[in-house]
Amino acid sequence: MKLLFFSDIHGMASALEQLLVHAERLHPDRLILLGDVLFHGPRSEVSDPYDPSRVAAMLNEQKDMLLAVRGNCDAEVDQMLLKFPIMSDYAEILCDGQGFFLTHGHKWNEAHPPTTAAGTILVHGHTHIPEYKRTGSGMRIFNPGSISLPRAGFPPSFGFYDHGALSVRRLDDGEILIHAE
Repeated sequence: MKLLFFSDIHGMASALEQLLVHAERLHPDRLILLGDVLFHGPRSEVSDPYDPSRVAAMLNEQKDMLLAVRGNCDAEVDQMLLKFPIMSDYAEILCDGQGFFLTHGHKWNEAHPPTTAAGTILVHGHTHIPEYKRTGSGMRIFNPGSISLPRAGFPPSFGFYDHGALSVRRLDDGEILIHAE
């Protein structure tokens, strides 16, 4: 099974267009949206044309493929534009026997881990910094970065799970930035 993880669109349609091109090429079974869908928040400067209505329309076309969770910039008014649920703080999915705890990252993260079954991978966005690591407690944390507003010198990125292998990939060309098995 294949999963494509992405986070922090913040209403930037051209970033989502690029991501959907990768989705067509990679053929994921599910698109996992980790929050911050339409609004960019008061602290973020947007360099790309801000077009939340267009983002909503593009995502609505993918509604049958999407599993989404709420980000700290998502509100009930955003849900009114979307034809798939985004208001859950977390979701859990089992893929090829591997458990994933999906959240935005502002509530559950390395400093505040959720209670999960052993071996579950905590997947979150929020920091806009791609990452894969194991903590001292053995928890695995995966962050696909941000497709629209990357931080810490990283390029825009997304995550991909393909039959046991996780990777973070550049949004522009799909090249692997981080690979983990």
